[in-house]
Amino acid sequence: MKKIAFIIPPSVELLDLAGPMQVFTEAKFYGFNVHLEFYSFGQKIKSSAGLPFGEIYHYKKVKLQSGDLILIPGANFESLNKQLEKEKHFFKWLADYAEKEVTICSVCNAAFMLGEAGLLKNKECTTHWRRAEALQKRFPDAKVLEDVLFVKSDNIYTSAGISAGIDLALAILEEWTSPYFVNKIARGLVVYHRRSHKHAQQHIYLDYRNHVNPKIHQVQDFIIENIASDLSIKKLAELVNTSPRNLSRIFKDATELTIKEYQTKIRLEKANTLKNNPEYTVDRIASECGFKSARQLQRILKTH
Repeated sequence: MKKIAFIIPPSVELLDLAGPMQVFTEAKFYGFNVHLEFYSFGQKIKSSAGLPFGEIYHYKKVKLQSGDLILIPGANFESLNKQLEKEKHFFKWLADYAEKEVTICSVCNAAFMLGEAGLLKNKECTTHWRRAEALQKRFPDAKVLEDVLFVKSDNIYTSAGISAGIDLALAILEEWTSPYFVNKIARGLVVYHRRSHKHAQQHIYLDYRNHVNPKIHQVQDFIIENIASDLSIKKLAELVNTSPRNLSRIFKDATELTIKEYQTKIRLEKANTLKNNPEYTVDRIASECGFKSARQLQRILKTH
């Protein structure tokens, strides 16, 4: 049986903890044999939002073996900095378990704890984009990647902030089981777009949105929601009560892309996501993403 020990720091960020925890809880529901345990540095723990926890065992009571996993969620950064100065014994304990081939995972700024334990030396790693520069400065021997969701370096995993912990947990679960099983877990969690380590923290659904034109935002939303449809510029122009020529002009001014270029980027993003689903054929992916054929999809994927 796999065992996962969650080490809950003071002022923990709730979603950093709850996201990965729910992934593995859902896996148990579908029959995966895993045991979840919870530990901390002391008995009185509150989340960053002020939610108190019940009695939690001290981390020194953990008993793990090779193949098990330790997961540390992120915390309020000011509180975390205090832990970096006072929990020297914990960092030694963490390094010892890493040497015993226990998998060590961090979510968000918990990567700083792994750094203090010496686990990021000469390794690729990541953290929340707000803390990437600080992580690199504090641990110059680390190879901090700023725009990825999570990174695996041997038995060390680090992930970006908040919801990226879910992506990390799903990826780990896939290594333990299969893509088909993890697809069921993602669907159970209503996480329809399971992202891989290759996906950036910022992506097409958020990019090209730093303008204030409500009509263009409306058109962008409509394109995303109707990705499989053959949307003409005329139809999009009617949506926002303007002419096709004017829409083309103001769309390019706002986003620096043509409408067709934006549609293609949206379709490619969804296609790359659906490729993670083992039940989907290339033909089905092409159809659901609005491409005319699998050949057209493959050609555009190759071009981009």
